[in-house]
Amino acid sequence: MGADRFDLCQCVGMSPADALCCPSLFRDPLSEVQASELADVLKALADPARLRLISIIASAPGGEACACDLAEPLQRSQPTVSHHLTQLVRAGLLTREQRGKWAWFRINDARVGAICACLTPAASG
Repeated sequence: MGADRFDLCQCVGMSPADALCCPSLFRDPLSEVQASELADVLKALADPARLRLISIIASAPGGEACACDLAEPLQRSQPTVSHHLTQLVRAGLLTREQRGKWAWFRINDARVGAICACLTPAASG
């Protein structure tokens, strides 16, 4: 692993040890269901706007952000931001809490940790 390796676990401030149990791609073959679920989550992440949303929310004070505050830093319309947030919630990467008329979003640490664990190579030796 090089120093420039992208580590989603570090981006959200947790380690793979904090994750739920998830089969690693590097230890045992994934079942068809496991591979399909992981592919769906990775598809949700495979968008620059969604990666930025994850980063903005994870680094926000208190680790949460209101949908009303996300359009400006993303330089997208509110409906577009809402669409991306919906995709991240459906993938289980974000949780959503309604507070009055606004939706607040937080990283689902357990889900992100499980994805990190799936993508972490087995220790050699």
